[in-house]
Amino acid sequence: MVSVTSHSVEETILLGERLGRLLEPGSFIALTGELGAGKTQFVRGVATGLGIASSVPVTSPTFTLLNEYLGRIRLYHFDLYRLGGVDDAAELGFDEYFHGDGVCLVEWAERLGSDTPSERLDIIFDYLSDTERRIDFIPHGSNHEALLKKCFDRRLDSCY
Repeated sequence: MVSVTSHSVEETILLGERLGRLLEPGSFIALTGELGAGKTQFVRGVATGLGIASSVPVTSPTFTLLNEYLGRIRLYHFDLYRLGGVDDAAELGFDEYFHGDGVCLVEWAERLGSDTPSERLDIIFDYLSDTERRIDFIPHGSNHEALLKKCFDRRLDSCY
């Protein structure tokens, strides 16, 4: 596990951008944290790192559940906040995306229950203050362990 303290929205976005540059097809990123903790800001950074045009608005798909963006790798951005539970997620057939050739970033991923892929990177956002967040990166599986090592192989501030 790696923990980082982000001191601003801009740092959270830059951290996402750094990770986005390193993502490969098939990556699954499970984002958890309270409302307003920085998950969508982080996704904006990942989108930039994946080469998605800055003119494309990256917004949380709270009502549509899924936004798709085209960059060097296709980005599937899920927001499962409105789902009632595990059964709702299973009925929607999202697992087809989870094992495809794009990158999946899933806000409120805990609502997937046992449908969460075993090979993934969990990122947990915790409030420290109005502007600061602790962001914990927990890899599951060798691919995501290697991804995390690439991102943090130098001093932590080099990820920004």
